[in-house]
Amino acid sequence: MRNKYGIGFLSIVFILALAVTFAGQYGYRAARKKVEARLLAEAEVERAQAEEAVTADGHALKEDCYYLKNVNGYVAVFLSDKKTAYEYTDILCEDLPETIQKELVNGKYIGTQEELYGFLENYSS
Repeated sequence: MRNKYGIGFLSIVFILALAVTFAGQYGYRAARKKVEARLLAEAEVERAQAEEAVTADGHALKEDCYYLKNVNGYVAVFLSDKKTAYEYTDILCEDLPETIQKELVNGKYIGTQEELYGFLENYSS
């Protein structure tokens, strides 16, 4: 009789060990899928931001001047007509000095391409 209970006890311990092992594996796989999905979503957002930052609508001529404006909290570069977007930047307007923020309201004038890229280099992160 004693041997019978020993085999039953050993069987229950073995089944419990298997259940714990399978539960651990299931939890690990579920957590791994969540992390992979989050990393894919973050990579997609970064890719979309990179594409958006490089997109420009206008083409500048040699004699064109530029205007910087606040567009949705970011500095955007427009051509001399103040309507055609030349380049969108990742520069936050709130990070700029207050005097420049005020100039951006009506459009900050930039005369040459060298001045433009000098400004963008100074204030980009």
